[in-house]
Amino acid sequence: MKPVDIQQKLNQYRYHFIVTLLISSVVAFLSYTAPSVLTVLAYFWPLFASTTVLLVAIMAFGGVSQLATEAHGQKTGEGLLDYVSAARPEHMDEEPRRFE
Repeated sequence: MKPVDIQQKLNQYRYHFIVTLLISSVVAFLSYTAPSVLTVLAYFWPLFASTTVLLVAIMAFGGVSQLATEAHGQKTGEGLLDYVSAARPEHMDEEPRRFE
């Protein structure tokens, strides 16, 4: 390949080189100026800890309530499903009152 051919190929892709150089410069600048992962963790550790405690409490109470309903011989949500699947709920059998 002649030097002239190489120059033409480089000119053909010059915008690609410029965009790549700009993007890599921005990424390098942001990685240099951004705080470290340990700094972010040190700042947000109370939020992470409280969220973890809340999730553990939800799982613990969810498991306890599920065991309690199974002990009474009732599956979870069975009463609600019976109410929804009923063609006409009990309180709807009465005639509506007319206020005149």
